[in-house]
Amino acid sequence: MPFAQLVIGPPGAGKSTYCNGMHQFLGAIGRKCSIVNLDPANDKTSYPCALDVRDLVTLEDIMSEDQLGPNGGVLYALEELEENFDFLEEGLKELGDDYVIFDCPGQVEIFTHHASLRNIFFKLQKLGYRLIVLHLIDSYNLTLPSMYISSLILCLRAMLQMDLPHLNVLTKIDNLSNYAPLPFNLDYYTEVQDLSYLLPHLDAESSRVSHEKFGPLNNAIIDLIEEFGLVGFETLAVEDKKSMMNLLRAIDRASGYVFGPAEGANDSVWQVAVREGMGMMDIRDVQERWLDAKDEYDEDERRRLEQEAKKQEQPAPGQGGDDDDDEGDDFYSSRAPIPDGGVKVIRKK
Repeated sequence: MPFAQLVIGPPGAGKSTYCNGMHQFLGAIGRKCSIVNLDPANDKTSYPCALDVRDLVTLEDIMSEDQLGPNGGVLYALEELEENFDFLEEGLKELGDDYVIFDCPGQVEIFTHHASLRNIFFKLQKLGYRLIVLHLIDSYNLTLPSMYISSLILCLRAMLQMDLPHLNVLTKIDNLSNYAPLPFNLDYYTEVQDLSYLLPHLDAESSRVSHEKFGPLNNAIIDLIEEFGLVGFETLAVEDKKSMMNLLRAIDRASGYVFGPAEGANDSVWQVAVREGMGMMDIRDVQERWLDAKDEYDEDERRRLEQEAKKQEQPAPGQGGDDDDDEGDDFYSSRAPIPDGGVKVIRKK
């Protein structure tokens, strides 16, 4: 039974960057992975594309032939893909049991109220795929209460529309220290704690929002989000190995991959990493790494990389050129004496 990630999110959230980074990461741990591009407007992918919807339909052709705008053209393209699902089915058969990442378009309409993408996902389920939706949100949205609440509503609507295992991810978390300090710690936003504490900051954000007629509306929106209690966030810095490991662990748990993938046994490298607890990051660790002590961590990481580079430049013992024998003697003579093991050897004459 193959597994797949469905990567959705608004424009600029980092979907293609994530697909490229996750493809490289999965290859490093020995998991065979393929990427499928479902965005008819994405003509320059940064990753190796195993299957491309643009081989069936392109946004440029739709806009010129049917006189549609960009958003309408993307919706039309997905309807075309739904009608010609055999194109996708035949392409996926060639991938076998590869772990598949679907890079989806960025128009929010397709995963909030338009049905075509949802129908395509359900057809993938009928083919035997175990799916998980990854909804990427730029962490810049945490800097303003209005944008954060809007992101919560968007995530909630997408979760209800897709009706699949779902993870919301705050991307570009490593850039968060470049913005104004947040009024609360990071766990307040990732765990979506009591949103009423945001109301004073929301009123202070703009004179429009602080108008008395918006007060009941803001309270109603907050109550709606809290009553569902579905939205929470993982964090991601795509260039950080520990961050990628932590997210992949959450993805594998939510999708069921940890209970046994299609190839019969979990990736050996990944199994060892999980068993040894590598990459485990609590949200407090994320707060410290990317907000509280980012400069210190960056400096420590730079120092370690320099040390590793120096070690790689040094020749291995016995490979020093003409003076190999002398270097070998020095190498062994510099070692501490071997302790007595308590075994007495008697040689026969």
